[in-house]
Amino acid sequence: MTALETLAAALRDGAGLAAKADIARAAGRLGLSGASAVPVGDDCAAIPDADGFLLFAIEGFMNAFVEKDPWFAGWCGVMVNLSDVAAMGGRAVAVVDALWAAGEADAAPVLAGLKAAAAAYGVPIVGGHTNLACDRGQLSVAVLGRAKALLTSFDARPGDRLIAAIDLRGRYREPFDNWEAATDAPPERLRGDLALLAEIAEAGLARAAKDISQAGLVGTAAMLAECSGVGVRVEVAAAPRPPEAPLARWLRSFPSFGFLLAASAENVGAVVARFAARGIAAADVGSVTAGGLVEIADGDERATVWDLTQSPLLGCAPAQAAA
Repeated sequence: MTALETLAAALRDGAGLAAKADIARAAGRLGLSGASAVPVGDDCAAIPDADGFLLFAIEGFMNAFVEKDPWFAGWCGVMVNLSDVAAMGGRAVAVVDALWAAGEADAAPVLAGLKAAAAAYGVPIVGGHTNLACDRGQLSVAVLGRAKALLTSFDARPGDRLIAAIDLRGRYREPFDNWEAATDAPPERLRGDLALLAEIAEAGLARAAKDISQAGLVGTAAMLAECSGVGVRVEVAAAPRPPEAPLARWLRSFPSFGFLLAASAENVGAVVARFAARGIAAADVGSVTAGGLVEIADGDERATVWDLTQSPLLGCAPAQAAA
């Protein structure tokens, strides 16, 4: 195999994409899909409300993560949920948490991380569930938000350009593939950076978006493609990347601030400029294509990571395909 084909195979067989397949199993048992009244497969459930949308999302965290880095797990409980709201063009309203721990001492650093992130991002924690008599630490956090104009996973169209926007002012939070660029940032910057997505949505500069998740940049592109019923081609050399991060690791990394947007070619410059004005690296990293191939490319060379026409990933087909 070529180096690009080897990279494609590593991404295809990685834990990040494999974990996303769990969504298909749960959605199937619940009878949910992209054709549901509230489409499933997006970063948040977008519920029509008056002249906008309520956004509702939840995240659960790996037990090993909560055990090895409990303060940061608490911080991430707020941060990743706020990213989900932002990815859909929304602004967060409130957070609730569910925490299990083997006593108050074990719970303390998780709660401290939650509290610190809520203060930094300016979004209150308004309640939740606590069990301090469990045999291990576990954490789940949910968020409520609002949007005036949506960025969804269902609206990318062939011919759109893919824009990756990632805050590179950070470091890896070892041993996990988490690129952490938030805990040392000024709160005003964190809040203003997240607000960019709502501003882009309300200005009509993009039509679809997802936050870059545990599946990494290419895995996130695959999820966006499946929900929109399209294919994607990611130019790996164009992806914003810190110089110290090996490409293979970077493409599976989970950045604390990382978004993938689909926009028309004429809007790419305006979108990139908005991120650049706040010191966030952003670039055109590829295209939305017809069909269902998720490809990576390097110059004229291409390699297929996933064929969505043969093997759905999330099981959340777009409404037009499922009807």
